[in-house]
Amino acid sequence: MILLYNLSIFLYRLLAIVASPFNAKAKKAVEDRKASIQALQTKLENNQSPIIWFHAASLGEFEQGLPVMEQVKAAFPEHKLLVTFFSPSGFDHRKNHPVADFTSYLPWDTSRNARAFVKMVNPKKVVFIKYEYWYHHLKTINNLGIPLVSISALFTEKHIFFKPYGGLYRQMLRFFEHTFVQNESSEALLQGIGIKNVSVSGDTRFDRVQQTIANPAKQSQVETFLAGKPAFIVGSAWPEDMEVLAAFINEHSKDIKVIIAPHLVDDAHVAKIESYLKDQAIRYTEFDKFTNEHILILNTIGMLSNTYQYGSFAYIGGAFGDGLHNILEAVAFGLPVVYGNKGLEKFPESIELQEKGGGFSIETAQQAQAILNRLLNEKEFRNTASATCKQYVNEKAGAANIIMDYLRAI
Repeated sequence: MILLYNLSIFLYRLLAIVASPFNAKAKKAVEDRKASIQALQTKLENNQSPIIWFHAASLGEFEQGLPVMEQVKAAFPEHKLLVTFFSPSGFDHRKNHPVADFTSYLPWDTSRNARAFVKMVNPKKVVFIKYEYWYHHLKTINNLGIPLVSISALFTEKHIFFKPYGGLYRQMLRFFEHTFVQNESSEALLQGIGIKNVSVSGDTRFDRVQQTIANPAKQSQVETFLAGKPAFIVGSAWPEDMEVLAAFINEHSKDIKVIIAPHLVDDAHVAKIESYLKDQAIRYTEFDKFTNEHILILNTIGMLSNTYQYGSFAYIGGAFGDGLHNILEAVAFGLPVVYGNKGLEKFPESIELQEKGGGFSIETAQQAQAILNRLLNEKEFRNTASATCKQYVNEKAGAANIIMDYLRAI
């Protein structure tokens, strides 16, 4: 298995290198990864402080781990924080975040790279957030006796760890000194394969969204657009989502303001989203041309989580494609949420909210219209669902404190 794993890493890296002259994303991944690691090495040459290392696959995992990082920063003021990313979307958008003293890509997962990187960083503690299992890095950290912790992990029986051929990945789990999981079913799955150093902390995303609603950033252009009218917010929209939403939006765009945040914000994808709309929409980046349109397209990155403060109810995209996007950012502001019905077992909050009456999954445009019309027209129904959402977030928060108790002790 280790030979196959090493081969897969080699081929993945080779494909990125071969594609880089012809593909901007591949070129960026190759060149930026190398440059960031070299820059980190230069910065560490003059560093005298002990380092605590957090690793996040991408932007979502970074946001998930942020409440823990901030508490670590406060609890260990003599330490510096290193945050590494595997994905460009994480590194590009959070490489200058103030919580991190150093940021870098994670090197390709080879034995040589891992040994060199861990030696260079010399961390005192290492925390991997949710989904990231790189054999050589984890083995190197474990072999050196450095405390290694996984947080906000989530498992289903479909994962490779629980398959007959998943021995190498089960070994990766054993490299962790402790794994904090989101729910009891994940804990049971790990214990079923002999992983005993596991406990349920919950999901730190609940702590993160509580931070957002405690001090949301005001958005003056959004406020101008809304002019005090209720808003329906579509978060992380794909064309597949617009297929089921278009009828409702086109019917009601004169009755309610609509804010749509496409998942991808390049011109081609924004134009595709706009193609489903009968009425003229205004793009956020062209707001100087605003003439009282009723649909606003957020063709920007980083605004959505704070925009939910202005909403009455929301639709969250992704379930008909690569996976449901973050519903908790909307739920924390008390927005009842509608979403597709595919792959929800990977997102337990979507199932739990549906059972409680704050979330609603749909499959067809007709189903979308039915529930969205209720949320628009039935105030008592909407208010009850809203209260359910707020209570759900309050009950689920606190994972960061549980994890911090452990990190202080190791």
